[in-house]
Amino acid sequence: MPSTVLILNGPNLNMLGTREPEIYGTETLADIEARCQRRARNLGLSVDFRQSNIEGELVGWIQDARQSAQGIIINAAAYTHTSVALLDALNACDMPIIEVHLSNIHQRESFRHKSYIARAADGMICGLGSLGYELALEAVAERLVKGK
Repeated sequence: MPSTVLILNGPNLNMLGTREPEIYGTETLADIEARCQRRARNLGLSVDFRQSNIEGELVGWIQDARQSAQGIIINAAAYTHTSVALLDALNACDMPIIEVHLSNIHQRESFRHKSYIARAADGMICGLGSLGYELALEAVAERLVKGK
């Protein structure tokens, strides 16, 4: 049975494709999910791809992942810069965690330069658009082979 990677997407990412395409591109979240499903299959992984605008729902999914997944990829969107709750939930997970951002958060407004999620993540990929999700899947796959 393939290892499962939980891919979480935070607030407003359900609006990809129409929301600020000059920053986030024109791909929809469904397009990104399809890319992730293809890449995961090629890597021998399965993907559980989710999005929520609700911080507590994201926290609950992270907690549940401790029993249902072997890795987490998270684009916490705006919660990246504000959520100690997501950080605490991720810190309780003993599995590979990769943080992803479509845009380069370090080239944007100064409040976006701080990531609470980064403290729990094995790595961060930002500024590469949806390709970042695929690269994150490769990073999780490699860490699973190496035993994290």
